[in-house]
Amino acid sequence: MLGYVVRTAGDGLEALNVAASFCPDLIFLDLGLPELDGFEVCRRLRARPNKTRLIIYALTGFGDAEYRNRAMRAGFDAHFVKPLDPLQLPGLLSAIL
Repeated sequence: MLGYVVRTAGDGLEALNVAASFCPDLIFLDLGLPELDGFEVCRRLRARPNKTRLIIYALTGFGDAEYRNRAMRAGFDAHFVKPLDPLQLPGLLSAIL
């Protein structure tokens, strides 16, 4: 995808395991995941020791102010409502360069 290596996960626990083995620079994370929700996944990722800056974007169907505020408190760098405009993607990915 645009020359980047991409991994996916189907639930919050798998997302933590993939992140641990893959060491991503950027994560698009849904808030409504099974097992662990995106808020908890983000908090746990932020609690891990990390030598590089990890960017975590919330990508979710929950777009009201309460969810935006909860996402920021959990440690997300930004909050986007689905569907993401594909034209936004290159700019968002440039944050890791």
